[in-house]
Amino acid sequence: MHGIMRSFIIHMSSSTARRPNADELCADLPNAELFEAVNGRDPEQIAGVQLHPGNLHRPHYPFPLRPAEIGVFESHRRIWRKLVDEEIDLAIITEDDLRIDPARMAETLEVLAPVATPDHYIRIPVKQREVSVQTLAEQNGLRLILPKVIGLQCVCQMVGRHAAKRLLAATEQIDRPVDTFMQMHWLTGQPIHALLGSGNQEVAREIGGSTIQTKPPLSDKLTREFKRAAYRAKLHLHPQRPRTSSG
Repeated sequence: MHGIMRSFIIHMSSSTARRPNADELCADLPNAELFEAVNGRDPEQIAGVQLHPGNLHRPHYPFPLRPAEIGVFESHRRIWRKLVDEEIDLAIITEDDLRIDPARMAETLEVLAPVATPDHYIRIPVKQREVSVQTLAEQNGLRLILPKVIGLQCVCQMVGRHAAKRLLAATEQIDRPVDTFMQMHWLTGQPIHALLGSGNQEVAREIGGSTIQTKPPLSDKLTREFKRAAYRAKLHLHPQRPRTSSG
């Protein structure tokens, strides 16, 4: 592992209900600090964002971007830029609704230490659903894998400086949420790994609800599910493939 590991917790200071959890993450993660989230509802804060209606890349994204999703994407981009500008080799980036098990996170970092480089983007997801095409490390029930299809959510990840630079270049214009975009490894040139078994949880409901979810009527919900399944099927046409040790 290169340099000092930094941690950034994306938090909007107006979200007072989430502040205690964000502070706890600051105390538990290495060299952590709060990072002010971008408010996607504030035209001034997203003035520079070039938005498209889901048609910038294939497969086309079937849903309009919500203000909260624009804010989340821009927040991640600002941290990627910070990594590049300040030459931070590796950072843990989390959202403020993450709950970690500090002892388990210490073991997680121990597994990643010999492996992670500035070229890596490693998800430390709350949902353990990804199917492995390659296992890179295994220890104490923790497994670092290259998933066939990259999972959703950006609640917690370890991001390297070179990965951040690649992702910044690929996201000068956006047309879908950040986690959905990250699945498109064939576009970004950025392989995405996942560390399973970290014990990470998402606690949005306990600390004042999700900043993104709203309850749609049932007919809309079924239409969304249908569109989502069709979109997911297209993603499966682009699996990640094992890399040779030299690659």
